[in-house]
Amino acid sequence: MSLHSLSISPCDVSCCSSAILDFGFCFPPSPRGIFYTSGSVSFCSTQHTQCHRFSLECVTMMSLRRISSLMRSQKKAAQRWHHTSLTNDLIENMDKKVTWDRFYTENNRKGNFKNFEWFFGFDSVKEYILPLVQTTCNTNSPLHVLDIGCGTSAMGPCIYTHSQSAVNVTCADISPVAVRLMQEHVGSTLPQPRNPSSTVVFREMDCTELEGYFGPRSLALIVDKGTTDALVRSKMGQAKAGQILKQCLKVLRPSGSLLQFSDEDPDARLLWLEMESQDSEVAVDVGLWEVGELRGVTYFCYHISPSVNQH
Repeated sequence: MSLHSLSISPCDVSCCSSAILDFGFCFPPSPRGIFYTSGSVSFCSTQHTQCHRFSLECVTMMSLRRISSLMRSQKKAAQRWHHTSLTNDLIENMDKKVTWDRFYTENNRKGNFKNFEWFFGFDSVKEYILPLVQTTCNTNSPLHVLDIGCGTSAMGPCIYTHSQSAVNVTCADISPVAVRLMQEHVGSTLPQPRNPSSTVVFREMDCTELEGYFGPRSLALIVDKGTTDALVRSKMGQAKAGQILKQCLKVLRPSGSLLQFSDEDPDARLLWLEMESQDSEVAVDVGLWEVGELRGVTYFCYHISPSVNQH
């Protein structure tokens, strides 16, 4: 299993070999598959925590440059040990608010903000998103778009910027840290939208309770990039993932769409969608596209929409 690194700028994505984040990780295999994220530092092993000891004789023989290099390596080893603790905590508790608060705090502790993209950025999937916004637009009122579990991704702001139709984009996350970081970042960097009537907001929100924030059948598009994947891979998250799906179906308008971007194999995800939607008041149709392959991992887009045959 290897890590991959994505160089993310707003509305652009490209592969790179250099580190773009303070740390990164990949999640281990689970019965539902393997979950990958962008990053540059892998799990720590014993070699990362080896101590370097110098005798006086050694010091006299080493150059100052060599000593400096070894000291930097030792400092990095300590940092990686800390990152492993954070990584393990995230793997075990991806359904918990405190875990994500810690993740985004650590990821931005140096104050140098970078959008953190799960899987890929907007440019990789805009062909699936923008046509839905265009074809759904049959009124003069802005369409309401929701990005659930937005974190510090540029996905929501890019929809706001690139949509020719007027959109009200809500970027929602359970972590107030992620929401605050995006509010601060977007306030100084967001370009003008193609449609001057478009808006974008960032809100702390529990997406298992969408009915408390939105009216029934009020949203035109919901984007889920990795949020369901994270929940179904955590110990206590599968029930929450099912609840989010049901809530999405309740707040979607009849012509609306839920897009789940995932690395989960269709055999597993389609079965899960069928089982979870059986308890929903809304019948669904599910479409599937293969988004493509990145560093050996194949990604998919699951298009869930209220069934046109329901009464």
